[in-house]
Amino acid sequence: MNPRLKSIIGGSTGNLVEWYDWYAYAAFTLYFAPHFFPEGDQTAQLLSAAAVFAVGFVMRPIGAWVMGVYADRRGRKAGLTLSVTLMCAGSFLIAITPGYETIGVFAPALLVVARLMQGLSVGGEYGASATYLSEMAGRHRRGFFSSFQYVTLIAGQLTALLVLIVLQSIMSEAALDAWGWRIPFAVGGVLAIVVFRIRRGLAETESFKRAEGPKSGFWTLITHHPRETVTVMLLTAGGTLAFYAYSIYMQKFLVNTSGFDRQTASQINAATLFIFMCLQPLAGGLSDRVGRKPLMVGFGILGVLATYPIFAALETVRSPLVAGLLVMAALVIVTGYTSINAVVKAELFPANIRALGVALPYALANTVFGGTAEYVALSFKNAGWERGFYWYVSAMIAISLIVYIRMRDTRMTSRITED
Repeated sequence: MNPRLKSIIGGSTGNLVEWYDWYAYAAFTLYFAPHFFPEGDQTAQLLSAAAVFAVGFVMRPIGAWVMGVYADRRGRKAGLTLSVTLMCAGSFLIAITPGYETIGVFAPALLVVARLMQGLSVGGEYGASATYLSEMAGRHRRGFFSSFQYVTLIAGQLTALLVLIVLQSIMSEAALDAWGWRIPFAVGGVLAIVVFRIRRGLAETESFKRAEGPKSGFWTLITHHPRETVTVMLLTAGGTLAFYAYSIYMQKFLVNTSGFDRQTASQINAATLFIFMCLQPLAGGLSDRVGRKPLMVGFGILGVLATYPIFAALETVRSPLVAGLLVMAALVIVTGYTSINAVVKAELFPANIRALGVALPYALANTVFGGTAEYVALSFKNAGWERGFYWYVSAMIAISLIVYIRMRDTRMTSRITED
């Protein structure tokens, strides 16, 4: 096998398991929320669980900072190995933590600790994996190969959903509610151990070996690359919010608002995410031909125009097929961002600070907008104005659209020097 392709496959496989562990929380929230937050109705329980989901995002900027610097100074491979170790520990902790009825307030407290560990891991994972894949990809196929960063991100989410669907089919609702929800977290911990061994054998990138310039650090980033840092934050804001609204929150929306049962909602989410995953390399390859900017601008325009109508239509839809088509339309739109966001950010920075430059501003924007998406959506619903969330998503996409229109096409100005 071609060494470059082998490295891309190895890095992508690890990324898949990292994101499976992260998304298992979201996929199984409907089942474990009553164990950690027993008081209140379903919306109140989901709101509490969503708050802990958002807390995990608080650690992502810290993880991005610490492990971004680590990956710039010690190597991309070293950063990838450290991140999966933390993810493994967090998954096992969720799997073994007793419920509220057994240990009281320590149950949600330990859940928060586990999510903090996973947030630290994912914060470092994004920058290290996006940088690694972008540097390993060839100049003329960089958009295509770097798109696998999101392919494996979506595959991790999809795998978590598929595990949910399998467990729903082979276990009773009572068993799944009682203890079956622990299984995916235990599986994630075991897979993370396997990935640790894989990542120890990855090749290092030539960009890291040849990197020159000031040592990576927060001060270096904001003083030497302030424009690029702000650009990454603003181009991420609308894209990450749209992605979490259309995918992570959508499963809860289909149950809590549209009225589908949990199994049907999971099936709709899984089917649409599979197609969405397959679209990423196609869009990434297209960006190698027409540039990155047209795809991002297309997402921005369609996202602003279509988000409200799609969510409003889903409120009253009763057909799983129609619901799936509406969700798929939203995911096709956001593909213009997800397929190329990693390479666009990597192409903005020189090698000596690339992992930190990709990771930290992305993590800050993702924490503020992506990590709070479910909480904001459920808060609007709890307040009796659910459609306020649709306007909020549309407005943030509009802000990012302005950045897409004004920025240069990074395919033509890439600072990645490897051929």
